[in-house]
Amino acid sequence: MSEHSQLDIVDESEMVADEERYLISDLCLELEPYMDEEQIKDVYQAYLYGAHAHEGQYRMTGEPYIYHPIAVARILAEMHVDSRTIVAAILHDVIEDTPSSKEQISTEFGEDVAELVDGVSKLTKIENKDKQEQQAENIQKVLLAMARDIRVIMIKLADRLHNMRTLGIMRVEKKRRIAKETLEIYAPIAQRLGINSLRIELEDLGFQSMYPYRYAVLEQAVKKVSGHRKEVVQNLDNAINARLEEMQIEGDVQLRKKHLYSIYRKMKTKHLPFKKVFDVYAMRIIVDTADSCYRVLGVIHNLFKPIPGRFKDYIAIPKGNGYQSLHSAMYGPHAIPMEVQIRTKEMDEFAEAGIAAHWLYKTGEDSHGHQGAQARARDWLTGLLEMQQQAGNPVEFLDNVKVDLFPDEIFVYTPDGDIIKLPKGSTPVDFAYAVHTGIGNTCVAAKLDHQFAPLNTPLYSGQTVDIVTSPMARPNPVWLNYVVSVRARNNIRNYLKNMETGEALAQGTRLMNRCLKVYSTTLGDLDTEHVASVLEELSFEKLDDLLVDIGLGNRPPSLVARRLLPDMYDEDGEEFEAQSVQSLAPLSISGTEGMVVSYAKCCYPIPNDHIVGVFSKGKGIVVHREGCNNIESFRHSPDQIVDVTWMDELDGNFVTRICAEVRSQPGVLARLATGISDEEANIESVDIEDRDGIISHITFVISVVNRLHLAKVVRRLRSMPPVAKIWRMR
Repeated sequence: MSEHSQLDIVDESEMVADEERYLISDLCLELEPYMDEEQIKDVYQAYLYGAHAHEGQYRMTGEPYIYHPIAVARILAEMHVDSRTIVAAILHDVIEDTPSSKEQISTEFGEDVAELVDGVSKLTKIENKDKQEQQAENIQKVLLAMARDIRVIMIKLADRLHNMRTLGIMRVEKKRRIAKETLEIYAPIAQRLGINSLRIELEDLGFQSMYPYRYAVLEQAVKKVSGHRKEVVQNLDNAINARLEEMQIEGDVQLRKKHLYSIYRKMKTKHLPFKKVFDVYAMRIIVDTADSCYRVLGVIHNLFKPIPGRFKDYIAIPKGNGYQSLHSAMYGPHAIPMEVQIRTKEMDEFAEAGIAAHWLYKTGEDSHGHQGAQARARDWLTGLLEMQQQAGNPVEFLDNVKVDLFPDEIFVYTPDGDIIKLPKGSTPVDFAYAVHTGIGNTCVAAKLDHQFAPLNTPLYSGQTVDIVTSPMARPNPVWLNYVVSVRARNNIRNYLKNMETGEALAQGTRLMNRCLKVYSTTLGDLDTEHVASVLEELSFEKLDDLLVDIGLGNRPPSLVARRLLPDMYDEDGEEFEAQSVQSLAPLSISGTEGMVVSYAKCCYPIPNDHIVGVFSKGKGIVVHREGCNNIESFRHSPDQIVDVTWMDELDGNFVTRICAEVRSQPGVLARLATGISDEEANIESVDIEDRDGIISHITFVISVVNRLHLAKVVRRLRSMPPVAKIWRMR
């Protein structure tokens, strides 16, 4: 609280931009209150080493390079980080920008400092990679190092903050690139770790560099509105203080101005002009205990009318980064909407410092709240490692991290009453994977508040979610269209990838043995040395990889068989091969091959149809009906076609398409749908085309067991009076 005013108005948009030269002596003075003499000596030794290593190097501002590491160390000193982190901050660029090695740092300052410095350093030997992949690999390296030691990201955030403070001298394109990266990666990481003060400055500096004109216009608009609301704000403060005194509650009332980037983001996401943004100010009330927080909430709701649906209890259910507070919106004087935040002093300090509060308190005095936040941060960092293991490449990993860094959260309940935190927009599938991967992989249905609901239903806070599972169920690729949590997406992709590989291996083995049978041999009888040489020629490490490639339709098995059996070649080898291919037994289709056998959407083959298979890259075998126009182009490439037939016993339903020409009358679609349902066929989709107001064409995509089942459906529909004509579409 300011002593010369009744109300302390803290402007979060006024960022610290201290350009004064900050010397090592200033840093040591700042460390004295919480470090002992030996630790400060270590810091000074690091400065001497860094100054010597960076000698002759200058920043674009023209100042000696060593001033940058000192400034980074100063930012961390304000958070009271430990001496090893300060030492690593001073040395954080020596591996990347000087001849010094990690081994030298380890010898001089210890292995822990060397690991921290190495974790912050960029990957310097990335060749033949574009900027996006290079950036992704650098950030991945920092994030994974952070998962091993949280201090890595603390140094990196401080490094980025000082770079943003001195970004003005850069050319416009580079400023925008760095600002974009700051807003997309580093500011959200600071928010995820709960370091609010650092996050706000990163966001506003990034906003200013990314959109300088928008920043200037919004800054002027905020200054104008601040002037004529001052009296309203003072009246509000007087009213709250009077009521708190009357209730004998000790409280510190502050009015905080939203920082510019937060205002801009709200205007952009909600498509609001500035004059419609009413919560430029937020009232913050700091009290002594959590119990007092709830008492003050009652006082505020008594004094001013609360806005329905705008109350959030982050004390009972903290945010993922450990943030705790009560939030409520109300109509203040002159019906001006205001947001009020109520928290204890400890919660307020933690809201500003986040995980860095670990260093602001002695270990014995650290509160349960801080320990809980440490645990949440560790859980998130562990999730980063899992995410990286399942990601296909650094770019995919970075995309997943970006999704995970914007956690608008909801809280739902298990049937046992446990609380599950999920990203906003999550579905029952996200919930299932959040509970356990096994439950996600086998879920078939969901109950929301004891009522069955589709698996793609968006969840909202307070619901009770019950997942119905089946041991025979498997993840559906369609789920990827609506899951939002990184955990669910990665697990589904990982399962499908493994399932596809397993099915492709089985299919490839089957196809190869089918081709080799003509030569009275099998895969197990092949000469291993010759197989190894063929694998080397085709760039495969092992035979299974080649079989997977065949199963996915990328290589015709007959051609591979010829490579694997060179002794079959003679003067008449080509003619013999042609005869061999013709003599192959048809490949039996059961309908349970999974992802490596699919059914063409042009002709919709079903059991009892005469069928032909076509090898399709990445899909395996695509089954068409004999006579389908789309297979004519493959007739001249016999290696692309495989003779297939249906097995005698088939499992499951198959999709086909029928069209009915009907007389237009009320209820005709319902009657036809009922007829299809009565014959135990399922309708997948319906398309209606009104020809002239008298006749309509209705196309049904339905699932049936076989042609006999389809014939029963067609007979049933043909018997209905409105149906003039019905046929199966090719």
